[in-house]
Amino acid sequence: MPERVDSPAIPATAHAARALFDLPADVLHLDCAARCPRLRSALAAGCDALQSDVAPWRLDEATWLASIERVRTRVAALLGDVADGIALVPSVAYGLATAARNLPLARGDAVLVEETSFPSNLLTWQQRCAEVGARLVVARRRPGTDAADAMLAAFDANPRIRIVAIAPTHWVDGALLDLDRIAARAQAAGAALVLDLRQSLGVLPVQIARWQPAFVVSVGHKWLLGPGGLAYLWAAPAWREQGHAIEQHWSARAPDDGWHFADDVPPSLRAGARRFDAGGVATSQALMMADAGMAQVQGWGADNIASRLGMLTATLDAALDAHGLDAWSTPRHAPHLVGLVPPANCFGRAVAALRAGGIICTARYGRLRIAPHLHVDDADMQRVADVLASVGR
Repeated sequence: MPERVDSPAIPATAHAARALFDLPADVLHLDCAARCPRLRSALAAGCDALQSDVAPWRLDEATWLASIERVRTRVAALLGDVADGIALVPSVAYGLATAARNLPLARGDAVLVEETSFPSNLLTWQQRCAEVGARLVVARRRPGTDAADAMLAAFDANPRIRIVAIAPTHWVDGALLDLDRIAARAQAAGAALVLDLRQSLGVLPVQIARWQPAFVVSVGHKWLLGPGGLAYLWAAPAWREQGHAIEQHWSARAPDDGWHFADDVPPSLRAGARRFDAGGVATSQALMMADAGMAQVQGWGADNIASRLGMLTATLDAALDAHGLDAWSTPRHAPHLVGLVPPANCFGRAVAALRAGGIICTARYGRLRIAPHLHVDDADMQRVADVLASVGR
């Protein structure tokens, strides 16, 4: 188990961290891969914004526009880039659809996805392939191999792969994908890389310069501790200059000082990835909550969050091992997300026992997805293992 080294940037105890979240005392929320518990600071910011909307005549447009750019800048900092690269969109699905509209794909070409991709990724590329007569290639892992091996084997078998759409942390079980190997192969093949960071941004580092993706997407309501309905799209520099948005609306344009839209020629697009901004998503309430959530993530530091959460999941792994259940845990999983695979004959009882104990997690694909945040401590992880041991013997 990793040596415990606490950073002054994050609360010294889970009790101190728990006080920052709006959580009832009798619930152990381990479902942050679905939605993190609400930060009190984000809740307060959302309430303040909602209260301000009661008197819309007092709202200042310059302040609203500045809040959009502040959120854009926070997302860019987490990605190691500049605000010009970020678009505000309603969902990862919307961002993926934008990537699919822009990336070239022809009849006979192929799009590579991982096994058990999240539905919005799978469905997006299924539709795009059907539209142009391309093929969807699914990299299926063989026993004893990891997902990166399967991806590289898919490249060997399919020389016409033009797009690779993957997530570095698998949403079902937390398995980590070696993006250095995949990205290098994609670059060598001239394939565009599309990254879904919904289960990693805010915890794991991002290497944009090394991986050279064409597009990157993430939600804001998981590890960024923000609200639902606001997500983010990063576009590579070339697409910031030539990409086409899904929709056309005034806020992606730069009209003259008189806010004049001519009948014959539209105003120029705003700089950078702002051309991909979706209409109607940048509400004051969503912006304020997103800003508060990411401010807390940046204050703690993603590296510090990953270190603390890695200690927690290591505690869970060790506790399962002590109960003889070590085979249940996903090998080489992310520090903040692990999938447990009970035997099929006790899966239902395991789910029921966890729920009866007030332990909240996702049960899907025969796995229990355990995804803690800083409000959780080692005793909580031991408690999970003890409950599972009571039904797994």
